[in-house]
Amino acid sequence: MKTTNRLMIGALAALGLSLGTPALAQTTLTVSTWGGPNHGVNTIVWPTWKAWIEEATEGRVTVEVVHDIGPPAAQMEIVADGIADASWIFHAHMAGRFLATQLPEFPTFEEFSSEDAAAAYWHTHQEYLAQAGEHRGVDVVAMGVHGPGQIFTRDQVASIDELAGKRLRVGGGVMSGLADAMRVTGVAILPTGVYEAASQGVVDGAMLTLESLRSFRVAEVALHTLTVDGGFYRGSFAIVVNPMFWDQVSAEDREAILEVSGEHLSRLFGYMMDVSDESGVEFGQERGATFTQVPEADIETLRGVTDTLIADWSTAVGNRGVDAEAALAHFREQLAAAAEGDRIADRVVRQ
Repeated sequence: MKTTNRLMIGALAALGLSLGTPALAQTTLTVSTWGGPNHGVNTIVWPTWKAWIEEATEGRVTVEVVHDIGPPAAQMEIVADGIADASWIFHAHMAGRFLATQLPEFPTFEEFSSEDAAAAYWHTHQEYLAQAGEHRGVDVVAMGVHGPGQIFTRDQVASIDELAGKRLRVGGGVMSGLADAMRVTGVAILPTGVYEAASQGVVDGAMLTLESLRSFRVAEVALHTLTVDGGFYRGSFAIVVNPMFWDQVSAEDREAILEVSGEHLSRLFGYMMDVSDESGVEFGQERGATFTQVPEADIETLRGVTDTLIADWSTAVGNRGVDAEAALAHFREQLAAAAEGDRIADRVVRQ
């Protein structure tokens, strides 16, 4: 009997060797996403990050994207509470909580890519802005910005004066301050609600990004765009992870995931926004959209408004321990450096 048992054990051991060592259990990073299925964050960012993570961890960690766990403004809590392991957040959705993150939102009156801006923003956040402690409860693994925010209207306008009194969709952050200065009546609507609000006459237009011409069907209800080089504003995002997720992976895999996040993931987010803007403009042009640059006199007015907004912001973030002047200077230096850096396009995976 003992001999038989030894033979059986030996046979099973040999079988195990012939089949190879069983694979270790795979850890899944669950990502909550609130963009529509065709949004670039879902077709470009998450598939690429997943591929990067799987390669970096040799398949030990993968990514699963889950839609509609909660509304955009709830994503921070969804991650902090462990309902999902990660998500992307738009800082202006949480009015009052975030101030330091307004840094990349101010107009610059110069053209630059969202990819470069996101890379510069990541380094500036790590060096200066994280000191404000505004992302308590989550770990920040990337920062991002959307493309130049412009003004879309149902009726064509050629100057800021012609915007006075118009009802425009306005988000939070710097956008709200600019709207007040331009004597616009701001209406708080999510981008997904602009099409319906404009078609029903609730708003006369919207402050949004160029990608919204397509992704939010703005070109169907507000064909005319008033533009400023670099945008009237930008929008600030972060990709965040629940700190407890790291307990599920080895120190080696945590380091590997962070290695393919940071500047790389930030660039990827910005690249996605650049591509989405290009698609939006093409979509709008095919439908007869017009694009009108604000006159130089308006640029000077906007510069004055921006200086005031930055001064107020500097005081506010100073109370949170941020050296605003140094942070702004660092961001501009990093923006120039990012333009000389390696592009992310060759590493992108599309879904």
